[in-house]
Amino acid sequence: MTMWRLLLPGVLLVVLAGCGDARLDALDAKLATLRDRPSGKLPALPDTPAYRPVAYEQADARSPFRPERPDTRSAASGSGDLTPDLSRPKEALERFPLDALTLVGTLSIGDRHVALVRDPAGEVHSLGVGAHLGTDFGRIVAIDAGRVRLVELVSDGGQGWDERWQTLSLGGGDTNHDDTASPRSGAASRGDERIP
Repeated sequence: MTMWRLLLPGVLLVVLAGCGDARLDALDAKLATLRDRPSGKLPALPDTPAYRPVAYEQADARSPFRPERPDTRSAASGSGDLTPDLSRPKEALERFPLDALTLVGTLSIGDRHVALVRDPAGEVHSLGVGAHLGTDFGRIVAIDAGRVRLVELVSDGGQGWDERWQTLSLGGGDTNHDDTASPRSGAASRGDERIP
């Protein structure tokens, strides 16, 4: 009985190997006949349209990879009287972008309001209304408890300038675009008081 157990797997392997070769030979023969006589019909190719060359006439036009210059003949979207004073000496915080500055506190001494602003080097500066900061000609127009409102002058892409109102808030140095004051009004309101 143990001898049959040892011989049985060997006999089965020989029988299976013989069957496998016969099946593969039959498959190869079937594939050879299919290759010799392909079945089905391929549709005819469509007619090729006639080639007509097109002349490129935009060689003298502006490259699409260069910025477009706005029409300087039309009135600038910003007012002509909005122009930064380039002859004014720069203040200490005008060399830093506004988002790099952090408002660390505000003080009120009588009617005078002071903002304490930290620069990226860690130095704290005391600023009042009218002080300049940021790289976009920012000018402080209001100092409230916990926030500083300022107006920046940014180029409109042509010959003019536009006002952009920003808020520097206490606790993080985040700057927010301030839509509460109209850039065209020339003044920001704080309560009943108008701030120039």
